[in-house]
Amino acid sequence: MPKKKSLTAKCVLSLFLAYVLLCLAGGVVTSAFFLPAVFASNNVVRAIVPSLQVEGIDFNVTDLPQQSRLYASDGTTQIGTFYAQNRIVVPLKKISKPMRQAVVSREDRRFFRHAGVDIQGVMRAFVATYVKKGATQGGSSLTQQYVKNVLLLQAQEDNDPIAEYHASEETVARKLREMLIAVQMEKTYSKLEILQGYLNIAQFGRGIYGVEMAARRYFSTTADKLDIVQAATIAAITKNPAAFDPSVESNQKASQRERNIVLDLMYQEEYISQKQRDEAKAKPLKDTLKLQDAQAGCSASGDAAFFCDYVTKKILNSKEFGKTIEERKKLLYEGGLDIYTTMDVNANSAAMKAARAAIPADDASKMEVMMAAIKPGTGEVLGFGINKIYDTSPEANNDPARTAMNFAVDQIDGGGSGFPVGSTWKPINLVAWMRKGHSINEVLPAPGVVNLYRDIPGFRGVNTWDVKNSGGTPGYAESPLDGLVNSHNTTQAAMAKVIGLEPIAQAAEDIGFHQASKQKMNMHLKDDTANGGAYQAPLIIGGTVSAAPLTMANVYATIAAKGVECTPIAIKKVTDATGAELDVPKANCHQAVDPDIAETVAYAMNQGVVRPNGQARTAQLANNRKTFAKTGTNENTYMLTGGFVPQIAAFVAVGNADGNSDFDNKTINGVYHRTWFGSYIATPTWKNFMDTYLTAINAPNVDYGTPSSKYAATSNSTSKSSRSSTSTTDGTTSGTGGTGDTSGQYTQTQNDTTTGGNQTEGGQTTGGQ
Repeated sequence: MPKKKSLTAKCVLSLFLAYVLLCLAGGVVTSAFFLPAVFASNNVVRAIVPSLQVEGIDFNVTDLPQQSRLYASDGTTQIGTFYAQNRIVVPLKKISKPMRQAVVSREDRRFFRHAGVDIQGVMRAFVATYVKKGATQGGSSLTQQYVKNVLLLQAQEDNDPIAEYHASEETVARKLREMLIAVQMEKTYSKLEILQGYLNIAQFGRGIYGVEMAARRYFSTTADKLDIVQAATIAAITKNPAAFDPSVESNQKASQRERNIVLDLMYQEEYISQKQRDEAKAKPLKDTLKLQDAQAGCSASGDAAFFCDYVTKKILNSKEFGKTIEERKKLLYEGGLDIYTTMDVNANSAAMKAARAAIPADDASKMEVMMAAIKPGTGEVLGFGINKIYDTSPEANNDPARTAMNFAVDQIDGGGSGFPVGSTWKPINLVAWMRKGHSINEVLPAPGVVNLYRDIPGFRGVNTWDVKNSGGTPGYAESPLDGLVNSHNTTQAAMAKVIGLEPIAQAAEDIGFHQASKQKMNMHLKDDTANGGAYQAPLIIGGTVSAAPLTMANVYATIAAKGVECTPIAIKKVTDATGAELDVPKANCHQAVDPDIAETVAYAMNQGVVRPNGQARTAQLANNRKTFAKTGTNENTYMLTGGFVPQIAAFVAVGNADGNSDFDNKTINGVYHRTWFGSYIATPTWKNFMDTYLTAINAPNVDYGTPSSKYAATSNSTSKSSRSSTSTTDGTTSGTGGTGDTSGQYTQTQNDTTTGGNQTEGGQTTGGQ
């Protein structure tokens, strides 16, 4: 608490003498004003005494604007700094003795002897300025300078340009006001408290405020460790922060001269010995510097820049940090926050390297690689991989190698409108299928042309859908498991004919799917009468709906976490300048899907990896690690791969983020293909990232994905097509096609081993071991 002191006669006399000198210098006082009768009048007393109040100004140093810092999940790796003024407030006990002595010697050597206004200093300034007609001198005490800084800062905080002008104008009125408040300050606060305030508020270079940041900027140390030479260098800056900033090479000669002046003053005040002074002055200033980068914002965050940007958007969009965006922005840039994020240094580094290895930033194809990784069961976003260079400057608009947009996240979080997810959607269909009580081994006839209104329950429309698989090939009767392994659209349509669209939309929503754009599509399509639903059925079933890579990573994380869905989070903890912990957005983890369903879907995804003809077979991770993945392609515009192991889920999208270019006949990173597929870039990139990260954290190979007997049993088909079937004890199902089943007689053998299974249709082998 500040110490209360009485307003002594000495204080009033000091103030009044200074007032007289300044008013005489300004030529505004007549001799009649000083007649005893006038001086004794209550009017004069009332004119002066109210002005002695501190005017409601907050001089608490903890309320000064301070930089906020972002840390990785390890709690020590700093990935970003934000500030309106680059400042870290420290108590006086954490400022070295030489630093305190240097600034007192330079700014106000009688600081500990005057009562807020240095009469000798004012008289010296008056004589030098008005009698000798020399350069203008202020004669301000250190307390007055502190007052001036606070008044200026308050005006800036209030966005009051008039008050800002009056706080810095070179007038007698401004000097008088500072003196009045300075005297009141000395009545309210101790000398050490005022010195502490000054050392934390003063500017010590271009964009550097307070001694702590000055110590870090110029000497890569902290304020409590500053030695004599370093302290004198910093104390010399305040007279002209731009001209004496020692980090600017052209300033160093002047900065050394000013440093030596401070050393002489410290010697005169007997703070240092002659030997200390001479040894310190003999050191070339440039040899004493150890400069530290003072850049701020995400542009200074290197490979963590895109994650840094995501965190800032989360803060600005979250009501936990203030009722309005303006309040949240002020908190971020001035609140002195320590923000502990979820970013895993290993994950983010591996993702960025994998993205740029896949397609360099300046590749002639101008294609983007966009990746997001999340920790299953926690919602913690671990990192992003973007193959571009983060750049917020206007020049980036004309440079395809640079961008400030994080394509891996939603539009509101600094991303775009998302990307069509293609066949990576199909595990969602499988979740919906089992939630309706069906087995992944039921065999369904392949539909040809689907009448959407008649054949798809819950659909409102009259169009037809000519269902084809990749390359335009027709389908054949198969199970949902094999439909996922082979990535067949026809089987997805057959599933939708049985369960309808609403269960699929609901399953997607429950496990974390949503559109990336701010205008979110109505996923419950039976109510989507405005669009007539005419084009929505194939979009939802086949995965032409758009989402951010982070959203799809989170969908897969739900499957990886035995059905536990969490809202993605980027922040684990935030403390303010006082050390108090603030509320942060919660992950709200909850059981969204039956664990048996989640593990059965994982089993099916693993089958797509381990089967020789599985569409995701190139995703198999190193060291025979059990792998769960799904590839996808959206026409000729996007390549996609998503997958997980229990420790991490990740999703990769490759394409032109503007949506105005395709892959046909393209050379990408030196490789030409007439037609590109997801396994060409997206899958190797996903695998590269996963292998690198899992090796870095020495992750064990976890046995996950045991299919439930309830959902993986071979059973009679329940499709809308009429069919008879028999089930044998060895897992073989046979039957005769009925209405809508063009496959005729068929048999299916399912071998539930990690090496694959046999499937035959009408004597034609479509998959094998």
